[in-house]
Amino acid sequence: MRKWKWLGLWWYHFVLLRITIEGQTRYSIPEEVKRGSVVGNLAKDLGLGLSDILDRKLRVASEAGEQYFSVDPGKGELVVNDRIDREALCGQSASCILSLQVVTENPLQLHRIEVEVKDINDNSPVFMKEERHLKIAESTAAGIRFPLDTAQDQDFGSNSVKSYTLSKSECFSLKMKELSGDRHVPELVLEKPLDREKQSVHQLLLTALDGGSPVKTGTTNIIVTVLDNNDNVPVFKRTLYNISVPENSAVGSVLVQVEATDEDEGVNAEIEYRFADSTPQSLLSIFKMNSDTGEIILLDALDYESSSKIEISITAKDKGFPEMEGHCRVQIVVIDVNDNVPEIMLTSKPSPVREDAPKGTVVALISARDLDSGNNGNVALKLAHRSPFSLKASFSNNYALITADVLDREQTAEYNVEITATDSGSPPLSSKKTIHVSITDVNDNPPVFTQSFYNVYVKENGVPGSILYSVSASDLDSGENAKISYSILDSKVQDVSVSSYVYINSDNGSIYSMHSFDYEKLKVFQIQVQAKDQGSPSLSSNATVHVFILDQNDNTPAVIYPSSAALGSLSHQRMPRSAKAGHLVTKVTAVDADSGHNAWISYRLAEATDASLFTVNQYTGEVRTKRAVYEQDDSSQRLLIEIKDDGQPVQSATATVSILLEDGLHEPILDLRHKMSEPSKKTGRITLYLILSLASVSVLSLVTFLILAVKCIRGNRSSGSCCMRRSDCDDYKNPNRNLQIQLNTDGPIKYVEVLGGDMMSQSQSFRSCMSPMSEYSDFTLIKPSSTTDFKEVISVLDASLPDSTWTFESQQVSIEPPTQNVRAQQENWQNHPLFDSVSGLGVRAVSGDFPHPGGEMHQGEQKQRELLHEKERL
Repeated sequence: MRKWKWLGLWWYHFVLLRITIEGQTRYSIPEEVKRGSVVGNLAKDLGLGLSDILDRKLRVASEAGEQYFSVDPGKGELVVNDRIDREALCGQSASCILSLQVVTENPLQLHRIEVEVKDINDNSPVFMKEERHLKIAESTAAGIRFPLDTAQDQDFGSNSVKSYTLSKSECFSLKMKELSGDRHVPELVLEKPLDREKQSVHQLLLTALDGGSPVKTGTTNIIVTVLDNNDNVPVFKRTLYNISVPENSAVGSVLVQVEATDEDEGVNAEIEYRFADSTPQSLLSIFKMNSDTGEIILLDALDYESSSKIEISITAKDKGFPEMEGHCRVQIVVIDVNDNVPEIMLTSKPSPVREDAPKGTVVALISARDLDSGNNGNVALKLAHRSPFSLKASFSNNYALITADVLDREQTAEYNVEITATDSGSPPLSSKKTIHVSITDVNDNPPVFTQSFYNVYVKENGVPGSILYSVSASDLDSGENAKISYSILDSKVQDVSVSSYVYINSDNGSIYSMHSFDYEKLKVFQIQVQAKDQGSPSLSSNATVHVFILDQNDNTPAVIYPSSAALGSLSHQRMPRSAKAGHLVTKVTAVDADSGHNAWISYRLAEATDASLFTVNQYTGEVRTKRAVYEQDDSSQRLLIEIKDDGQPVQSATATVSILLEDGLHEPILDLRHKMSEPSKKTGRITLYLILSLASVSVLSLVTFLILAVKCIRGNRSSGSCCMRRSDCDDYKNPNRNLQIQLNTDGPIKYVEVLGGDMMSQSQSFRSCMSPMSEYSDFTLIKPSSTTDFKEVISVLDASLPDSTWTFESQQVSIEPPTQNVRAQQENWQNHPLFDSVSGLGVRAVSGDFPHPGGEMHQGEQKQRELLHEKERL
């Protein structure tokens, strides 16, 4: 025992040297070693650092199923995790190898390790029965041998049974019979004839000894009963029967029939067959012996994988007295049949794969096995068709599942990879296993808006903070890669950052106004909205939002003539008492900063000293006499003219005109009539001049129209031959036009057209082209600033043209104003330079030869009228 303890300590502290074969690491340890015993420094042998044990998640898996080993994470050593019994694992196999698979991740690698379990002498020889009874006739001749039961030792090699000894006896001795496979069977040899009368019973002790150190033994008692007479033993025809049986042989079939003969006669020659008393119960449950015929019958299915070779001892006894028995052995070789389905095992569970993983990325480690032998145990793996994965063989039926094609999570987020294992048997057997592989998302899809651009229509004077519109974008990715935030890209609107106009909710894309909009200052602007995901790196896309401001009737008509700034709130006019019905007294002109229907202006005579004397044109604002002036009419007439727009609600203003009726004012028409009475020669010359002037004007007008048409087609916004325009063209970023003043001539009467836009736009420069027929060579213009209004512009124009009277007429002179509704405004927006929308407000100022305050018609106007009458006559 002391020697045995010392041997155990030696095995515990000194692990057998490891060897490496075919690139695999092998260790050797004795069985029954204590838990925690070190097998070897696994990390060092695999070339791994101690940090790699945790970082790469090193783990050990056993192909045997039981986890006998583990890894010490602190030292990287392979230690024994559980009790190892070699006999339970490998039985009587010559070699007992435990195959281990060491798996490391990042990258995923597989290492194969073999641990050889060495046998120690931990089992004693054991006989099947404690006693063996033999009956030997006293007439038995010396030298006859009687087979004895062999002892079984679960140890292997030198630790198994090596020899037998027999207790001292003068009649018996022990001999060893050599069998095939280097096996020996003890036989009891009769040294001299027995004498029943001297000793009828002989008790012997048979001892079996193993080859271990220290030696272990097992004993059985042999009791020999001496019999009389029957002196012939049954003899088998063959001492050894060799048969081969397929493992799928049918239950109940006869495997072999043994036969023995006895030279005796009568009862002494009748033979009964049976299995030897030492036959294990496991064999008795599979085979049955017909005691009369010697047939061995199959009771249960054979299994090549459990036992490929079976040996049974058969005894033939006669019925004489004393009984005599003969012995033989039956050796059954089990032939393998392809009756085991291949098995697919996961060495490592599949880890999620990024959709941008390169080809050849290891997804999982797989192994296959088949319990059959030969071709029946050769296994081949294959994948189902149309799979972006493939199998890469490594060693000993181990495979790596790798990527073989480009992955796209947006098309397929997960795969159920079906693997089929097929052996090479006939017929072949196969099995299937499905591996679930998840594809992790990569930020490879930018957000996409529902529209590339949006048109938003907003009424002016809205409540600050109100929602204008909600844009929406979607992302095909998932998780953070699909989480979208919205923002507005910085840009300028009238030299001001767009962020001062609108704000966007970064979560839902709702756009809110920062303040109230004024159509007269800003008609349209654009917003660049960006949708960005939360991926790394993040992806984004843009959409354009066009915001159109819809006009509301929020401006009161402004009277620009009579000029209240220059003349106060009261306009003084003079007219002759000799004026007839239809005489033009003056003209009231007003403008409205609104647009469309809201800027349509109408005039109405609200109050008058004598309402029967004057009338006001509803659309032009011209004040004319309704009848001739009577002598009893008051010399001072006061008119209150109401000016209203066409918006809802209606906005209005008033202008007061004071008219002084005077006698003795010269009537230019009288002079004109007097001159018409001049000689016909002069009249003919005037007629010729008139025809030439009309022809020249017509040709000039046609040429001007053609030039303007060509320029409009080319997108150039140039004015006519006599124009006043800005030096710089308007663009989309500043679509609101300021005042555009156009001076036209119509004979001796000059017209200055003022096209109104945004009062707050930047200052602009103009050029002037004066008619050669103008009476005045000097014409002064100003550059309106962002705070200049219509009245200021007109007051300056009025001051620059002395001795002239200004009247204004609306550029829109349609008698039937169009229907006012929001849809019409939206349709107008679509005619903008970007969307073909919005036009400016037009005001026409008329200057030149015009009736003087005294009421007398200017000679130039009188002459023009007579020329027109003459033209009609001709």
